Amino acid sequence: MRTIDISFPIQDRMAGFPGDPPVRVQRTKSITEGSPYNVSSLSLSSHSGTHVDPPIHFVPGGATTDQLSLDAFNGPCRVVEVPSGDPEIGPEAFRTLAPGDVRVLFRTTNSQRWKDPPEFFSDYVALSPAGAAEAVRRKLRLVGIDSLSVEGMGGSDYPVHHTLLGAGVLILEGLLLGKVPQGNYELRFLPLLIRGGDGGPGRALLLSP
Repeated sequence: MRTIDISFPIQDRMAGFPGDPPVRVQRTKSITEGSPYNVSSLSLSSHSGTHVDPPIHFVPGGATTDQLSLDAFNGPCRVVEVPSGDPEIGPEAFRTLAPGDVRVLFRTTNSQRWKDPPEFFSDYVALSPAGAAEAVRRKLRLVGIDSLSVEGMGGSDYPVHHTLLGAGVLILEGLLLGKVPQGNYELRFLPLLIRGGDGGPGRALLLSP
């Protein structure tokens, strides 16, 4: 099996969603400065880089990161390429899914726009409310996207998050899919085991024959 890493590298001052705590990675002990070993401090949001949104993120009393079944993140998935120029992901983007598909990752023009180190851009492609309703109608377990939020900027009601998480559809955000062709894969994702967590950064991989 070929392994494709689709995770954001955690690095100092990397892009985050506006308003979230910034990511800081700082060396606190350094061999070059006389210490016998290297140690760094990490400060980051629970929604930094590649991460999961559990229900508690928007649903009062919803499941927290440590309460999620890992089965939802690990198994067959479909990567769907959204045509360039589409400003959002609507119900038509789900038409290539086969009966029985329960995990979908959307590859959009977002993936081509990330730099190193990444910088945030507000006009990213996101899921529409109608697209979220289609995911629920299809009884999907997980929806992933190559932006830091599955929902577009500008609203205050967050209908996409409420629709998905309210129905138990988990959200995987912050994926790097620029080099991943549309097709079928095996998804592997393990969020950090954060007790009571409202989000969970982790490492995401795709396995391909």
